Amino acid sequence: MHVWYASYGSNLSSDRFQCYLSGGRPEGASRTYPGARSQNPPEDDRALTLPGEMFFAWESPTWGGGIAFYDAAVAGATLARAYLVTEQQFADVAAQEMHRPPGADLDLSQVLEHSRDEVGPGRYETLHLVGELEGAPVLTFTTPDPAGLQHNSPAPAYLRMIAEGLREAHELSDEDIAAYLLARPGTQPGWDATALADLVSEPARQ
Repeated sequence: MHVWYASYGSNLSSDRFQCYLSGGRPEGASRTYPGARSQNPPEDDRALTLPGEMFFAWESPTWGGGIAFYDAAVAGATLARAYLVTEQQFADVAAQEMHRPPGADLDLSQVLEHSRDEVGPGRYETLHLVGELEGAPVLTFTTPDPAGLQHNSPAPAYLRMIAEGLREAHELSDEDIAAYLLARPGTQPGWDATALADLVSEPARQ
């Protein structure tokens, strides 16, 4: 079975997401990923908007600063990008997000039946069914307790990945990308409107 993996953080960037499938180190990251058992690229990808709120929290050993999490219980709109992958690839992406080697399958029956499944206590081990697209489930993962994480402003390299992904998938202007990021909980006080505008426009000037 194929599933749509709905990304809302740095995996919005197709180059960054490909490191989870074929292996490699994303620009600005301190970690090299082994890749999935199947290194085939996604069969398709789509821009999506999820109900709920994306926010920045924790302290990432890979990027430094906060990283993106998803709170399905809070009113809001989260810009996402869904990749059509196999169940096995989805499991391998989830494993690498938790700094585990790929290779173990996930039992998706619980999340497909009940829309939510805590497969472990880790920061990205709570699965959510967030919709259906062309007959395949749309799945994402996040922390089991979004309210329990302390907000933390993200590092520049991490924000650039998100900005590039928003530009690729949603075709947003630099101004709209900066406004979206500024409104995410945790972005401030590390970033203000001017600093975000400068960062978001950098890829376009290169």
